[in-house]
Amino acid sequence: MSWHWRLEGPDGATIEPSSLGVESPPSESQGDAESWLGENWRDLLDRGVATVTLFDDDREVYGPMGLAAP
Repeated sequence: MSWHWRLEGPDGATIEPSSLGVESPPSESQGDAESWLGENWRDLLDRGVATVTLFDDDREVYGPMGLAAP
């Protein structure tokens, strides 16, 4: 299994992490993926990411989830 985040802009379009100068590494567990997001969400938001969606391989687990506070 490979857990990873899809980063999305305000318009819902997918953003490649490399275009932002960040690395979104695949994780071996959901907890590791969520920890990575917990450590990096503010930086992602500052770089224009509006929402994220979590995947386990090709299976969507949840999202899109907004990064900005309501």
